[in-house]
Amino acid sequence: MEFANKEYFFLLILIIPYFFWYVLYKKKSEPTMRVGDTFAYMYARRSWKVTLMPLQLILRIATFVLLVIILARPQTQNSWKNETVEGIDIMLAMDVSTSMLAEDLKPNRIEAAKQVASEFIIGRPNDNIGLSIFAGEAFTQCPMTVDHASLLNLMQNVRTDIAARGLIQDGTAIGMGLANAVSRLKDSKAKSKVVILLTDGSNNMGDLSPMTAAEIAKSLGIRVYTVGVGTNKVAPYPMPVAGGVQYVNIPVEIDTKTLQGIADATDGDFYRATNTSELHSIYQEIDKLEKSKLNVKKFSKKYDVYQPFAIAAIILLLLEVLFRITIFRRIP
Repeated sequence: MEFANKEYFFLLILIIPYFFWYVLYKKKSEPTMRVGDTFAYMYARRSWKVTLMPLQLILRIATFVLLVIILARPQTQNSWKNETVEGIDIMLAMDVSTSMLAEDLKPNRIEAAKQVASEFIIGRPNDNIGLSIFAGEAFTQCPMTVDHASLLNLMQNVRTDIAARGLIQDGTAIGMGLANAVSRLKDSKAKSKVVILLTDGSNNMGDLSPMTAAEIAKSLGIRVYTVGVGTNKVAPYPMPVAGGVQYVNIPVEIDTKTLQGIADATDGDFYRATNTSELHSIYQEIDKLEKSKLNVKKFSKKYDVYQPFAIAAIILLLLEVLFRITIFRRIP
């Protein structure tokens, strides 16, 4: 523990003059009685009240010391700690094309994918996990990290309107999405390196074919688990119209052959999720992957820890007041 305002400890010097003042004041304020001879009081026992009288001084000084400690702002220390944990390196590659707004999964494909992926991340606290997103183009939303709070926050910000607003091209560039995730894993030292690629369509954009990206992944020892989301045949899609939304049925065109080929080429597996429950089951199955040891460097940030001292000071002050008006009450 360290203190942000150490200069306040000089206030503790005030305890010395207060102690002498208390002793002198007590002698002057003690009641006296004139007697001819004190022999009769020589062996008289002191009452328990008289014995406990110094308790008031102790409580006051202790309260003052705690107040000074609070003013000095006690804080925990910033620290770095190296730990060896069990985990694997995982990149999530998620399709964010506008077709992911289809509502055959509830509430829609993109929100269901984000929810299930978030639960997967929470269940693997020791893994290095990152996130790539793709539509007609691909980019890294979050590099691999064990800071899962930041990763989850960035995942919640994933939206399908980045293509609709023209920030990236719309479409489905599976090869580019896979290649982007693979590029984040190529320097990984972990024994197990995995990409979980989720899409609802077939490759129709990008300069790199999905199978070429799969061959690159295989050469780097990366397993790819592919997930095709969407019901069979058609799915309800919210189409914006003047003054509201109109639902239309759009065809579900998942290139299962290519997704199966990617999985086979990299010793992974291909899964189909036609509803949210199946998507949950898929991630639970992937969760059973082998683990390997990772060296993790954790940072702990300092924060104020005055609260216990404040609570103790309040309790001691209340005790001192309570004793003064009850047990040690003075009658004029």
